[in-house]
This record gives sequence, C-alpha cells and structure tokens, in this order.
Amino acid sequence: MFIFVEKEELIKKLIREGYLKSEKVIDAMRSIPREIFVPKRQRKFAYEDIPLDIGHGQTISAPHMVAIMLEALNLDEKSKVLEIGTGTGYHACVASKIAKNGKIFTIERIKELAEKAKENFKNLKIKNIVSIIGDGSVGLPEYAPYTHIYVTCSSPSIPDVLIKQLDEGGKLLIPVGRIYGDLWLIEKKNGIVKKNLGGCAFVPMIGREGYNED
Repeated sequence: MFIFVEKEELIKKLIREGYLKSEKVIDAMRSIPREIFVPKRQRKFAYEDIPLDIGHGQTISAPHMVAIMLEALNLDEKSKVLEIGTGTGYHACVASKIAKNGKIFTIERIKELAEKAKENFKNLKIKNIVSIIGDGSVGLPEYAPYTHIYVTCSSPSIPDVLIKQLDEGGKLLIPVGRIYGDLWLIEKKNGIVKKNLGGCAFVPMIGREGYNED
C-alpha cells in the first residue's frame, strides 16, 4: 500500500512539473512497478525522482527522464522500437505498455543485466519485448527499420548507423556527450531534422560507435 502511495505521489509530481503530459505515458508509468528493477537496498528510493545504481557501473534513469523521452518519442500502439541500453528493463517495460500491439527490441552489452531484464519481463508477463545481448552502439540492423529508436547511454556523436535503421518518418532520441550532454531528437522525414531537447546526464555508451572500455 505504501509503495502505491509513493508511486502516485511521484506521478502527480511529474504531471505538476510538466514532464508527464499524455494519458498513454502516464498510464504506462503507473502500470510498471519501478521497485522491482533495482537492487533490494535501493527499493526504498524507487519512487524518488533520481537515477539509481543497478550494478556494473550502470543506473536506472530518473523517472522524469523516462517521462521526457517517452513524451518526445510519441509512441503509438503499433510502434516498432529499438532501445539501446536495456539495463534491468524498466524503460523497455514502460514503452511496451504504450506500444502494446507493437514490438520493443532492446539490446544490452552486459550479460548479467540483460538476464535480470529478461527475468523482469517474464515476471511481469510482458511478451512484446525481444531482449538481445550485444553492442547496441551499432544498433540492430537485422530487425530494421524501426519507427522509433532511443538510447539510454551517452554517445560521443549521433551514429549514422542508427539513422540508417530508422524508417521514413521515424524518430531517434539520443543523449550526446561524455556523461553530461544534450538530448537530441532526430526525425527522418524528407531528410533529417534535428532538435536539441536540452541538457541531460547518462552513463557513457561503450562500443564501436561509442567510447572504449577505458
């Protein structure tokens, strides 16, 4: 009961502050229990609007950033989405509730996190997520094109390889910078249109199109 109250207070706060705007994103965030995606020691902080450590040098994004990204992407029920950086699966689960008749492809380079995410998907009985272990910096060309691609780690630049995997009319949302940087929305319609959505902070993208391990 206490967790439910905390979640509702967080959702009201995000609405009040202008991060949550559409009913579909509000309903999706309300339907997914953020506490199961973090280690037990972190669960008391699950409904605070902060990123949380999930191990392996990775974090689960702050709820306001998940809201910002999903509002900007404007997924619909049939969206075909590529997520780069699964973590333990929270963001993918929220997206899957919006694209309920579509598909979420999510890729994670850290095996332990990918396996934990798969366990969370199973426990929540979510069946429209395909989880893959690999280098997300190069996307997932075997399932392209996608209506939407979003990246949950900070890239040194906007990889052309990801733009190429977008369908015409598609959207790519990506943080650009080392850790602190800017969130960029790229739309593929009669060419490429780019919009800076403002500052953000994410863990660095590691991989061929990202940064090196060191």
